[in-house]
Amino acid sequence: MTASDEWLTVESLDLEAQGVAHNAEGKVVFIEGALPGEQVQVSVGRRKNNWEQATMTALRRESSQRVTPGCRHFGTCGGCKMQHFHVGAQVATKQRALEDALWHLGKTKAERVLRPIEGPAWGYRYRARLSVRHVVKKGTVLVGFHERKSSYVADMDSCEVLPRHLSDLLLPLRVLITAMDQRDRLPQIEVAIGSEVTALVLRHLEPLSDGDLQRLREFAAAHAIQWWLQPKGPDTVHLLDEGGPPLAYGLPEFGITMPFKPTDFTQVNHQINQVLVSRALKLLAAGPDERVIDWFCGLGNFTLPIATQAREVLGIEGSESLVARSRENAQVNGLAHKTSFVARNLFEITPAELAAYGNAEKWLVDPPREGAFALTKALVDLHADPAVAPGYLPPKRIVYVSCNPATLARDAGLLVHQGGYRCTAAGAVNMFPHTAHVESMAVFERD
Repeated sequence: MTASDEWLTVESLDLEAQGVAHNAEGKVVFIEGALPGEQVQVSVGRRKNNWEQATMTALRRESSQRVTPGCRHFGTCGGCKMQHFHVGAQVATKQRALEDALWHLGKTKAERVLRPIEGPAWGYRYRARLSVRHVVKKGTVLVGFHERKSSYVADMDSCEVLPRHLSDLLLPLRVLITAMDQRDRLPQIEVAIGSEVTALVLRHLEPLSDGDLQRLREFAAAHAIQWWLQPKGPDTVHLLDEGGPPLAYGLPEFGITMPFKPTDFTQVNHQINQVLVSRALKLLAAGPDERVIDWFCGLGNFTLPIATQAREVLGIEGSESLVARSRENAQVNGLAHKTSFVARNLFEITPAELAAYGNAEKWLVDPPREGAFALTKALVDLHADPAVAPGYLPPKRIVYVSCNPATLARDAGLLVHQGGYRCTAAGAVNMFPHTAHVESMAVFERD
Protein backbone atom coordinates (compact mmCIF):
# COMPACT_ATOMS: atom_id res chain seq x y z
CA MET A 1 0.00 0.00 0.00
CA THR A 2 1.20 3.50 -0.88
CA ALA A 3 -0.39 6.44 0.94
CA SER A 4 -1.08 9.69 -0.93
CA ASP A 5 -1.54 13.24 0.37
CA GLU A 6 -3.66 14.22 -2.64
CA TRP A 7 -7.34 14.91 -2.03
CA LEU A 8 -9.50 13.21 -4.65
CA THR A 9 -13.10 14.09 -5.52
CA VAL A 10 -15.26 11.01 -6.04
CA GLU A 11 -17.32 11.33 -9.21
CA SER A 12 -19.43 8.17 -9.27
CA LEU A 13 -19.76 4.53 -8.20
CA ASP A 14 -18.81 1.58 -10.39
CA LEU A 15 -20.64 -1.76 -10.56
CA GLU A 16 -18.53 -3.07 -7.66
CA ALA A 17 -19.70 -0.19 -5.42
CA GLN A 18 -16.28 1.46 -5.51
CA GLY A 19 -15.92 5.23 -5.71
CA VAL A 20 -14.47 6.44 -9.01
CA ALA A 21 -12.13 9.45 -9.09
CA HIS A 22 -9.26 10.83 -11.18
CA ASN A 23 -5.90 11.77 -9.70
CA ALA A 24 -3.68 14.66 -10.75
CA GLU A 25 -2.12 12.49 -13.47
CA GLY A 26 -5.55 11.81 -14.98
CA LYS A 27 -5.58 8.16 -13.92
CA VAL A 28 -8.83 6.57 -12.86
CA VAL A 29 -8.75 5.61 -9.18
CA PHE A 30 -11.19 3.02 -7.82
CA ILE A 31 -11.70 3.65 -4.10
CA GLU A 32 -13.28 1.14 -1.76
CA GLY A 33 -15.59 2.74 0.77
CA ALA A 34 -15.87 6.15 -0.96
CA LEU A 35 -19.15 7.68 -2.17
CA PRO A 36 -19.98 10.15 -4.95
CA GLY A 37 -19.31 13.78 -4.05
CA GLU A 38 -16.86 12.99 -1.26
CA GLN A 39 -13.31 14.31 -1.01
CA VAL A 40 -10.95 11.61 0.20
CA GLN A 41 -7.34 10.63 0.62
CA VAL A 42 -6.38 7.09 -0.32
CA SER A 43 -3.81 4.37 -0.01
CA VAL A 44 -3.06 2.76 -3.36
CA GLY A 45 -2.74 -1.02 -3.32
CA ARG A 46 -2.55 -1.78 -7.03
CA ARG A 47 -1.31 0.21 -10.01
CA LYS A 48 -1.86 -0.28 -13.73
CA ASN A 49 -1.08 1.97 -16.69
CA ASN A 50 -4.53 3.56 -16.78
CA TRP A 51 -5.99 2.95 -13.34
CA GLU A 52 -5.28 2.40 -9.66
CA GLN A 53 -7.02 0.44 -6.92
CA ALA A 54 -7.15 2.14 -3.53
CA THR A 55 -8.81 2.24 -0.13
CA MET A 56 -9.97 5.39 1.62
CA THR A 57 -7.74 6.62 4.45
CA ALA A 58 -9.22 10.07 5.17
CA LEU A 59 -12.53 11.81 4.50
CA ARG A 60 -12.74 15.60 4.24
CA ARG A 61 -16.15 16.16 2.64
CA GLU A 62 -18.82 13.58 3.42
CA SER A 63 -21.69 12.62 1.13
CA SER A 64 -25.19 13.51 2.31
CA GLN A 65 -26.08 9.91 1.36
CA ARG A 66 -23.57 8.33 3.75
CA VAL A 67 -25.33 6.46 6.57
CA THR A 68 -24.32 4.32 9.50
CA PRO A 69 -24.18 0.65 8.38
CA GLY A 70 -26.97 -1.44 9.83
CA CYS A 71 -24.72 -4.43 10.59
CA ARG A 72 -21.79 -4.25 12.97
CA HIS A 73 -19.88 -6.76 10.81
CA PHE A 74 -19.99 -4.49 7.75
CA GLY A 75 -16.50 -3.87 6.44
CA THR A 76 -15.21 -7.23 7.65
CA CYS A 77 -17.88 -9.52 6.20
CA GLY A 78 -17.83 -9.64 2.41
CA GLY A 79 -21.57 -10.21 2.01
CA CYS A 80 -22.48 -6.52 1.59
CA LYS A 81 -20.68 -3.60 -0.04
CA MET A 82 -23.14 -0.70 0.20
CA GLN A 83 -24.54 -0.54 3.73
CA HIS A 84 -22.84 2.85 4.19
CA PHE A 85 -24.91 4.22 1.26
CA HIS A 86 -28.55 5.27 1.76
CA VAL A 87 -30.77 2.55 0.29
CA GLY A 88 -32.65 5.04 -1.89
CA ALA A 89 -29.36 6.22 -3.36
CA GLN A 90 -28.38 2.59 -3.93
CA VAL A 91 -31.48 2.10 -6.07
CA ALA A 92 -30.81 5.29 -8.04
CA THR A 93 -27.23 4.17 -8.66
CA LYS A 94 -28.40 0.79 -9.95
CA GLN A 95 -30.93 2.45 -12.24
CA ARG A 96 -28.16 4.68 -13.59
CA ALA A 97 -25.91 1.64 -14.09
CA LEU A 98 -28.63 0.00 -16.18
CA GLU A 99 -29.18 3.10 -18.32
CA ASP A 100 -25.43 3.59 -18.79
CA ALA A 101 -24.97 -0.03 -19.85
CA LEU A 102 -27.81 0.16 -22.38
CA TRP A 103 -26.35 3.32 -23.90
CA HIS A 104 -22.61 2.63 -23.80
CA LEU A 105 -22.73 -1.11 -24.57
CA GLY A 106 -25.97 -1.47 -26.51
CA LYS A 107 -26.14 1.99 -28.08
CA THR A 108 -29.81 2.23 -27.19
CA LYS A 109 -32.10 4.01 -24.75
CA ALA A 110 -35.38 2.88 -23.30
CA GLU A 111 -38.33 4.96 -24.45
CA ARG A 112 -39.74 4.77 -20.93
CA VAL A 113 -37.90 4.35 -17.63
CA LEU A 114 -39.77 2.01 -15.32
CA ARG A 115 -40.01 2.84 -11.66
CA PRO A 116 -37.45 0.68 -9.83
CA ILE A 117 -38.81 -2.32 -7.95
CA GLU A 118 -37.94 -2.03 -4.27
CA GLY A 119 -38.73 -4.02 -1.15
CA PRO A 120 -37.45 -4.67 2.39
CA ALA A 121 -33.85 -3.53 2.86
CA TRP A 122 -33.18 -5.89 5.79
CA GLY A 123 -34.03 -9.51 6.55
CA TYR A 124 -34.72 -10.20 2.89
CA ARG A 125 -32.22 -12.94 2.06
CA TYR A 126 -34.12 -16.23 1.89
CA ARG A 127 -31.26 -18.09 0.24
CA ALA A 128 -27.64 -18.12 1.38
CA ARG A 129 -24.55 -20.28 1.37
CA LEU A 130 -22.80 -20.16 4.74
CA SER A 131 -19.21 -21.31 4.98
CA VAL A 132 -18.16 -23.45 7.94
CA ARG A 133 -14.61 -23.53 9.28
CA HIS A 134 -13.21 -25.23 12.38
CA VAL A 135 -10.43 -22.88 13.48
CA VAL A 136 -8.21 -24.92 15.76
CA LYS A 137 -6.10 -21.95 16.88
CA LYS A 138 -9.19 -20.10 18.03
CA GLY A 139 -10.76 -23.20 19.50
CA THR A 140 -14.06 -22.54 17.78
CA VAL A 141 -16.11 -23.10 14.65
CA LEU A 142 -17.04 -20.14 12.45
CA VAL A 143 -20.29 -20.10 10.45
CA GLY A 144 -21.00 -17.24 8.07
CA PHE A 145 -19.89 -15.46 4.92
CA HIS A 146 -16.30 -14.98 3.85
CA GLU A 147 -14.39 -11.93 4.93
CA ARG A 148 -14.10 -9.20 2.32
CA LYS A 149 -11.50 -10.11 -0.32
CA SER A 150 -10.45 -13.16 1.67
CA SER A 151 -10.96 -16.91 1.85
CA TYR A 152 -11.30 -16.70 5.64
CA VAL A 153 -14.72 -17.04 7.22
CA ALA A 154 -15.88 -13.91 9.02
CA ASP A 155 -16.27 -14.20 12.80
CA MET A 156 -19.91 -13.13 12.88
CA ASP A 157 -22.71 -13.75 15.36
CA SER A 158 -25.50 -12.00 13.43
CA CYS A 159 -26.44 -10.92 9.91
CA GLU A 160 -28.93 -8.14 9.24
CA VAL A 161 -29.79 -9.18 5.67
CA LEU A 162 -30.83 -12.66 6.80
CA PRO A 163 -34.30 -13.10 8.32
CA ARG A 164 -34.10 -12.65 12.09
CA HIS A 165 -34.78 -16.29 12.94
CA LEU A 166 -31.91 -17.37 10.68
CA SER A 167 -29.51 -14.71 11.96
CA ASP A 168 -30.29 -15.96 15.47
CA LEU A 169 -29.15 -19.46 14.44
CA LEU A 170 -25.55 -18.45 13.64
CA LEU A 171 -24.25 -18.92 17.19
CA PRO A 172 -26.29 -22.10 17.90
CA LEU A 173 -24.93 -23.55 14.64
CA ARG A 174 -21.39 -22.86 15.81
CA VAL A 175 -22.10 -24.72 19.05
CA LEU A 176 -23.68 -27.62 17.14
CA ILE A 177 -20.81 -28.04 14.65
CA THR A 178 -18.21 -27.75 17.44
CA ALA A 179 -19.82 -30.75 19.15
CA MET A 180 -19.94 -32.92 16.03
CA ASP A 181 -17.48 -35.74 15.35
CA GLN A 182 -16.99 -34.60 11.73
CA ARG A 183 -16.58 -30.85 12.47
CA ASP A 184 -13.43 -30.71 10.31
CA ARG A 185 -15.24 -32.21 7.30
CA LEU A 186 -18.30 -29.96 7.11
CA PRO A 187 -17.42 -27.10 4.71
CA GLN A 188 -20.77 -25.37 4.20
CA ILE A 189 -24.44 -25.02 5.10
CA GLU A 190 -26.79 -23.92 2.35
CA VAL A 191 -29.95 -22.13 3.46
CA ALA A 192 -33.31 -22.14 1.68
CA ILE A 193 -36.37 -20.61 3.32
CA GLY A 194 -39.84 -21.45 2.10
CA SER A 195 -43.27 -20.23 3.10
CA GLU A 196 -43.55 -22.71 5.96
CA VAL A 197 -40.12 -24.19 6.58
CA THR A 198 -36.45 -23.27 6.83
CA ALA A 199 -34.20 -25.88 5.21
CA LEU A 200 -30.49 -26.22 6.00
CA VAL A 201 -28.36 -28.33 3.66
CA LEU A 202 -25.26 -29.69 5.40
CA ARG A 203 -22.39 -30.56 3.07
CA HIS A 204 -20.38 -33.39 4.61
CA LEU A 205 -17.22 -34.85 3.11
CA GLU A 206 -17.33 -38.04 5.21
CA PRO A 207 -20.26 -40.18 6.40
CA LEU A 208 -21.88 -38.81 9.55
CA SER A 209 -21.77 -40.85 12.73
CA ASP A 210 -24.92 -41.94 14.54
CA GLY A 211 -24.04 -39.39 17.22
CA ASP A 212 -23.83 -36.57 14.66
CA LEU A 213 -27.15 -37.57 13.11
CA GLN A 214 -28.77 -37.48 16.54
CA ARG A 215 -27.29 -34.03 17.21
CA LEU A 216 -28.79 -32.77 13.96
CA ARG A 217 -32.21 -34.19 14.87
CA GLU A 218 -32.13 -32.57 18.30
CA PHE A 219 -31.11 -29.23 16.75
CA ALA A 220 -33.95 -29.47 14.19
CA ALA A 221 -36.49 -30.12 16.94
CA ALA A 222 -35.18 -27.29 19.12
CA HIS A 223 -35.08 -24.66 16.34
CA ALA A 224 -37.92 -25.77 14.03
CA ILE A 225 -35.74 -26.29 10.99
CA GLN A 226 -35.41 -29.05 8.41
CA TRP A 227 -32.05 -30.74 7.76
CA TRP A 228 -31.02 -31.92 4.33
CA LEU A 229 -27.74 -33.76 3.77
CA GLN A 230 -25.36 -33.44 0.82
CA PRO A 231 -22.63 -36.13 0.77
CA LYS A 232 -21.40 -35.29 -2.76
CA GLY A 233 -22.78 -33.16 -5.64
CA PRO A 234 -26.14 -31.30 -5.67
CA ASP A 235 -27.94 -34.40 -7.01
CA THR A 236 -27.15 -36.25 -3.78
CA VAL A 237 -29.13 -33.83 -1.57
CA HIS A 238 -31.76 -35.61 0.52
CA LEU A 239 -33.85 -35.07 3.62
CA LEU A 240 -32.42 -36.32 6.89
CA ASP A 241 -35.91 -37.38 7.98
CA GLU A 242 -39.07 -37.46 5.89
CA GLY A 243 -42.17 -35.62 7.04
CA GLY A 244 -43.07 -32.07 7.87
CA PRO A 245 -44.27 -29.30 5.56
CA PRO A 246 -42.89 -29.17 2.02
CA LEU A 247 -40.30 -26.60 0.99
CA ALA A 248 -42.17 -24.17 -1.27
CA TYR A 249 -42.76 -20.50 -1.97
CA GLY A 250 -45.94 -18.81 -3.11
CA LEU A 251 -47.11 -16.44 -5.81
CA PRO A 252 -50.42 -15.59 -4.14
CA GLU A 253 -51.56 -13.09 -6.78
CA PHE A 254 -51.80 -16.01 -9.20
CA GLY A 255 -52.85 -18.69 -6.71
CA ILE A 256 -49.62 -20.61 -7.31
CA THR A 257 -47.42 -22.61 -4.93
CA MET A 258 -43.94 -23.55 -6.14
CA PRO A 259 -42.35 -26.59 -4.44
CA PHE A 260 -38.55 -26.69 -4.77
CA LYS A 261 -35.46 -28.47 -3.51
CA PRO A 262 -33.10 -26.40 -1.36
CA THR A 263 -30.37 -26.58 -4.01
CA ASP A 264 -32.66 -25.44 -6.84
CA PHE A 265 -32.23 -21.92 -8.15
CA THR A 266 -34.94 -19.69 -6.72
CA GLN A 267 -34.90 -15.94 -6.15
CA VAL A 268 -33.16 -14.83 -2.96
CA ASN A 269 -35.79 -12.20 -2.17
CA HIS A 270 -39.30 -13.66 -2.08
CA GLN A 271 -41.07 -10.32 -1.61
CA ILE A 272 -39.31 -8.78 -4.60
CA ASN A 273 -39.94 -11.92 -6.66
CA GLN A 274 -43.69 -11.55 -6.21
CA VAL A 275 -43.56 -7.95 -7.45
CA LEU A 276 -41.15 -8.91 -10.24
CA VAL A 277 -43.46 -11.63 -11.57
CA SER A 278 -46.48 -9.35 -11.31
CA ARG A 279 -44.82 -6.52 -13.25
CA ALA A 280 -43.36 -8.86 -15.87
CA LEU A 281 -46.81 -10.28 -16.60
CA LYS A 282 -48.38 -6.83 -16.81
CA LEU A 283 -45.70 -5.76 -19.28
CA LEU A 284 -46.06 -9.00 -21.24
CA ALA A 285 -49.86 -8.61 -21.31
CA ALA A 286 -50.47 -12.10 -22.65
CA GLY A 287 -53.98 -12.52 -24.01
CA PRO A 288 -56.17 -15.62 -23.64
CA ASP A 289 -55.66 -16.48 -27.32
CA GLU A 290 -51.88 -16.02 -27.33
CA ARG A 291 -49.01 -18.50 -27.19
CA VAL A 292 -45.96 -17.54 -25.10
CA ILE A 293 -42.47 -19.03 -24.85
CA ASP A 294 -40.63 -18.73 -21.53
CA TRP A 295 -36.91 -19.10 -22.24
CA PHE A 296 -34.68 -20.19 -19.31
CA CYS A 297 -37.86 -21.12 -17.46
CA GLY A 298 -36.26 -22.71 -14.37
CA LEU A 299 -38.93 -24.19 -12.09
CA GLY A 300 -41.68 -22.27 -13.86
CA ASN A 301 -41.47 -19.06 -11.82
CA PHE A 302 -42.87 -17.12 -14.80
CA THR A 303 -44.26 -20.00 -16.86
CA LEU A 304 -47.04 -20.93 -14.47
CA PRO A 305 -48.31 -17.38 -13.80
CA ILE A 306 -48.30 -16.74 -17.57
CA ALA A 307 -50.34 -19.92 -18.02
CA THR A 308 -53.11 -18.40 -15.89
CA GLN A 309 -53.51 -15.74 -18.61
CA ALA A 310 -52.34 -17.12 -21.96
CA ARG A 311 -53.72 -19.88 -24.16
CA GLU A 312 -50.50 -21.90 -24.04
CA VAL A 313 -46.98 -21.55 -22.60
CA LEU A 314 -43.85 -23.43 -23.63
CA GLY A 315 -41.07 -23.41 -21.01
CA ILE A 316 -37.51 -24.17 -22.13
CA GLU A 317 -34.60 -24.84 -19.78
CA GLY A 318 -31.17 -26.44 -20.03
CA SER A 319 -31.57 -29.03 -17.27
CA GLU A 320 -33.62 -32.23 -17.60
CA SER A 321 -34.12 -32.36 -13.83
CA LEU A 322 -35.43 -28.76 -13.73
CA VAL A 323 -37.78 -29.48 -16.61
CA ALA A 324 -39.10 -32.53 -14.77
CA ARG A 325 -39.80 -30.44 -11.67
CA SER A 326 -41.42 -27.72 -13.79
CA ARG A 327 -43.84 -30.33 -15.10
CA GLU A 328 -44.54 -31.47 -11.54
CA ASN A 329 -45.18 -27.88 -10.44
CA ALA A 330 -47.56 -27.36 -13.35
CA GLN A 331 -49.42 -30.51 -12.32
CA VAL A 332 -49.58 -29.42 -8.66
CA ASN A 333 -51.09 -26.09 -9.69
CA GLY A 334 -53.58 -27.54 -12.19
CA LEU A 335 -51.84 -25.97 -15.19
CA ALA A 336 -50.44 -29.03 -16.96
CA HIS A 337 -53.02 -28.71 -19.75
CA LYS A 338 -51.78 -25.21 -20.65
CA THR A 339 -48.03 -25.78 -20.34
CA SER A 340 -45.31 -27.87 -21.93
CA PHE A 341 -41.61 -28.02 -21.15
CA VAL A 342 -38.48 -28.84 -23.15
CA ALA A 343 -34.86 -29.34 -22.04
CA ARG A 344 -32.16 -27.98 -24.33
CA ASN A 345 -28.91 -26.01 -24.27
CA LEU A 346 -29.93 -22.41 -24.91
CA PHE A 347 -26.35 -21.24 -25.26
CA GLU A 348 -26.20 -23.09 -28.57
CA ILE A 349 -29.23 -22.62 -30.81
CA THR A 350 -29.45 -22.01 -34.57
CA PRO A 351 -32.10 -19.98 -36.40
CA ALA A 352 -33.66 -23.16 -37.79
CA GLU A 353 -33.77 -24.76 -34.32
CA LEU A 354 -35.38 -21.64 -32.91
CA ALA A 355 -38.03 -21.59 -35.61
CA ALA A 356 -38.80 -25.27 -34.92
CA TYR A 357 -40.35 -24.27 -31.57
CA GLY A 358 -43.08 -22.51 -33.51
CA ASN A 359 -44.56 -19.07 -33.55
CA ALA A 360 -45.36 -17.31 -30.30
CA GLU A 361 -46.88 -13.87 -29.96
CA LYS A 362 -44.74 -13.08 -26.93
CA TRP A 363 -41.56 -14.17 -25.14
CA LEU A 364 -40.36 -14.05 -21.57
CA VAL A 365 -36.56 -14.32 -21.34
CA ASP A 366 -34.87 -14.80 -17.95
CA PRO A 367 -31.27 -15.94 -18.52
CA PRO A 368 -28.35 -16.35 -16.09
CA ARG A 369 -25.55 -13.80 -15.93
CA GLU A 370 -24.20 -14.91 -19.32
CA GLY A 371 -27.32 -13.49 -20.96
CA ALA A 372 -29.15 -14.85 -24.00
CA PHE A 373 -26.73 -14.07 -26.83
CA ALA A 374 -27.23 -17.28 -28.86
CA LEU A 375 -31.01 -17.00 -28.60
CA THR A 376 -30.99 -13.30 -29.53
CA LYS A 377 -28.56 -13.90 -32.40
CA ALA A 378 -30.74 -16.69 -33.80
CA LEU A 379 -33.77 -14.39 -33.69
CA VAL A 380 -32.05 -11.50 -35.49
CA ASP A 381 -30.62 -13.93 -38.07
CA LEU A 382 -34.16 -15.06 -38.84
CA HIS A 383 -35.10 -11.41 -39.25
CA ALA A 384 -32.20 -10.92 -41.68
CA ASP A 385 -32.98 -14.05 -43.71
CA PRO A 386 -36.65 -15.11 -43.46
CA ALA A 387 -36.03 -17.78 -46.11
CA VAL A 388 -34.37 -19.93 -43.44
CA ALA A 389 -37.79 -20.63 -41.94
CA PRO A 390 -40.68 -19.59 -44.23
CA GLY A 391 -43.78 -18.81 -42.22
CA TYR A 392 -41.91 -18.05 -39.01
CA LEU A 393 -43.19 -14.94 -37.23
CA PRO A 394 -41.00 -13.32 -34.56
CA PRO A 395 -42.63 -12.40 -31.24
CA LYS A 396 -44.34 -9.02 -31.12
CA ARG A 397 -43.11 -8.38 -27.57
CA ILE A 398 -40.23 -9.64 -25.44
CA VAL A 399 -39.93 -9.09 -21.71
CA TYR A 400 -36.30 -9.66 -20.72
CA VAL A 401 -35.47 -10.16 -17.03
CA SER A 402 -31.75 -9.75 -16.37
CA CYS A 403 -29.26 -10.23 -13.55
CA ASN A 404 -26.40 -8.58 -15.47
CA PRO A 405 -26.85 -5.16 -17.12
CA ALA A 406 -23.82 -5.71 -19.38
CA THR A 407 -25.22 -8.84 -21.07
CA LEU A 408 -28.70 -7.32 -21.20
CA ALA A 409 -27.23 -4.29 -23.00
CA ARG A 410 -25.33 -6.52 -25.43
CA ASP A 411 -28.49 -8.46 -26.31
CA ALA A 412 -30.55 -5.25 -26.44
CA GLY A 413 -28.13 -3.86 -29.03
CA LEU A 414 -28.73 -6.88 -31.24
CA LEU A 415 -32.51 -6.71 -30.91
CA VAL A 416 -32.70 -2.98 -31.60
CA HIS A 417 -30.06 -2.54 -34.29
CA GLN A 418 -30.42 -5.85 -36.12
CA GLY A 419 -33.73 -7.38 -35.08
CA GLY A 420 -36.25 -4.66 -35.82
CA TYR A 421 -37.24 -4.10 -32.17
CA ARG A 422 -37.59 -0.97 -30.05
CA CYS A 423 -36.62 -0.90 -26.37
CA THR A 424 -39.89 0.51 -25.07
CA ALA A 425 -39.18 0.30 -21.33
CA ALA A 426 -36.48 -0.63 -18.81
CA GLY A 427 -36.00 -0.40 -15.07
CA ALA A 428 -33.90 -1.66 -12.18
CA VAL A 429 -34.91 -4.27 -9.62
CA ASN A 430 -33.29 -3.99 -6.17
CA MET A 431 -33.28 -7.73 -5.53
CA PHE A 432 -30.13 -7.54 -3.35
CA PRO A 433 -30.13 -4.37 -1.19
CA HIS A 434 -26.71 -3.29 0.14
CA THR A 435 -24.87 -5.22 -2.57
CA ALA A 436 -23.64 -4.03 -5.96
CA HIS A 437 -25.73 -6.68 -7.75
CA VAL A 438 -28.03 -5.12 -10.38
CA GLU A 439 -31.16 -6.91 -11.54
CA SER A 440 -33.32 -5.31 -14.19
CA MET A 441 -36.13 -5.71 -16.68
CA ALA A 442 -36.53 -4.46 -20.24
CA VAL A 443 -39.31 -4.62 -22.82
CA PHE A 444 -38.77 -4.92 -26.58
CA GLU A 445 -41.49 -4.49 -29.18
CA ARG A 446 -41.71 -4.58 -32.96
CA ASP A 447 -44.30 -2.89 -35.12
